[in-house]
Amino acid sequence: MRICVALSVMVALPAVAAPPPGASSCAGCHGGGGMPVLAGQPAEAIAGAMLAYKAGQGSPTVMDRIARGFTEAEIRAIAAWVAVSR
Repeated sequence: MRICVALSVMVALPAVAAPPPGASSCAGCHGGGGMPVLAGQPAEAIAGAMLAYKAGQGSPTVMDRIARGFTEAEIRAIAAWVAVSR
């Protein structure tokens, strides 16, 4: 007599956190197509660039106006989320 045993293996996938407010709009420009791609970049580099724009440093772009709308904590949360987005 043959006995067939079916094993069911469940793989736990890491949960993808919901983007913090403002983060999902970054991909509109920074998902490719001319602007630097941010996904995979170090979070500290992303936050540093946004904080510089917020402080009025760097070349004037739309980013200085966008960055001024966020607190430092929000900028760091956005940078952390964008850094791990793929």
